[in-house]
Amino acid sequence: MQRYTYKVVEVREKLVGGKMSGAKLEKLLNDHAADGWQLKAITATEVKGRVGPGGVDGLLVTFERPVQ
Repeated sequence: MQRYTYKVVEVREKLVGGKMSGAKLEKLLNDHAADGWQLKAITATEVKGRVGPGGVDGLLVTFERPVQ
């Protein structure tokens, strides 16, 4: 039976330039793919902001790869 390890990356709206940029998201995906990670899911959510209470619009990007 194959086992997997998972990685979740928070992408805040401000980190990708105010508007979700397809090119920047594509770079994130390709960078992780180069390290053997495969995209499992992308979830729109409110993630914690850098300062103060509350959150900002963002994404949770979940990757998986087989355990060696």
